[in-house]
Amino acid sequence: MVVRGCVLFPRSLMPLFIFEPRYRTMLSEALETDRMFCLAVPKPGSTRGSPCEVAGLGLVRASVLNSDGTSNLVLQGLTRVRLGKAVRYKPYRQHLIEPLEDVVEESLVVDALVARVLDLTEARLRIGTQIPLALLRQLAGGGETEGPVTVEGCVDPLRRMTDPGAMADMVATMLLPDGAKRQVILQAAGVEERLRHLVRLLSAEVTRAKKS
Repeated sequence: MVVRGCVLFPRSLMPLFIFEPRYRTMLSEALETDRMFCLAVPKPGSTRGSPCEVAGLGLVRASVLNSDGTSNLVLQGLTRVRLGKAVRYKPYRQHLIEPLEDVVEESLVVDALVARVLDLTEARLRIGTQIPLALLRQLAGGGETEGPVTVEGCVDPLRRMTDPGAMADMVATMLLPDGAKRQVILQAAGVEERLRHLVRLLSAEVTRAKKS
């Protein structure tokens, strides 16, 4: 499924509304088999809807069929995948896929980058912001918990995460509003590279938020 701005990270949840006939067919076939499909964004400048090379493989956690044939569903990200050769184009695209595992480099550089991401995350949250409350609750690990959400309540769960790649994915999902920027993070299988990109993009986001 190729949708502009929809970047699916591992472990994230994404609500989708399925209305196009081709994707209705895709969803029906997915539900009859392994309940999985890939979500990709189109290549920049593509006029034919060609997807970017790296996409997110998702599992349909819930799906509700509406009376008009459309569906509302929740897709859970499982892993990054590299899209290979297209083996079918109609009614929807099918590609060979290769799962991409995180390349984790345990080093002082990674530790320093993690610390910088956490600092920038805290700075971004303290600016005062239009970040939706629901996203802040997810960042804080609170789900639908009632009560105020504090900056410390958002950052502390991130500090406790032992997987720097997963932490970077979560921050990108919540704090990078632009789909093209989230795609940069998705495409980085190397954790050090991912963190470097995230530091650069978060720094720009903090600067933008201060000016707005």
